[in-house]
Amino acid sequence: MYYGSCLCGVINVEISGSIDDIIHCHCSLCRKNSGTAYATNGFINIDEFRVIDPQNKLATYEFKLGKNRHFCSVCASPIYSSNAANPKKLRIRLGILDSDISERPISHNFVTSKANWDNLDAELPRYDSFEPARKNL
Repeated sequence: MYYGSCLCGVINVEISGSIDDIIHCHCSLCRKNSGTAYATNGFINIDEFRVIDPQNKLATYEFKLGKNRHFCSVCASPIYSSNAANPKKLRIRLGILDSDISERPISHNFVTSKANWDNLDAELPRYDSFEPARKNL
C-alpha cells in the first residue's frame, strides 16, 4: 500500500497496487505543469486507487479533449491525470507520494524537448540539506 498527499494535506491518496511504467517526462506540458525540468510519472490501475477528499477540494482541468489533470484547488498540487482513451489507468506524479516505493523509473522521455539548462548526465555536488551558499539565506 502506498500513501500520498497534496502539499497542504487536504487531499490524501492510497494506492493498493503497483506503479507501472515510471518515466521522467521532459515534454513541455509536463515541465509547465510541474514547474520543474521534468515530471516523474507512473501508471496505476483505477480500481487500486482511492482519493480521500473530505472537503471536496479536488479540481479538474481538461487540457486536451478527454485528457484531464486533477489537482488540489487549495495548494495546486497535481494529484493524478486521467485519459478517456485509457479509462482503467490513471497517471500519478510520484512527488505526491509520502511512502517509499519499490518500483523504479525505466526511462527519460521527450529528451529533445528538455529544458536547455537541464543536463541529464550532470555530475553536480550532492548535499543532505541546502547547498552551503544558502545556509544564511
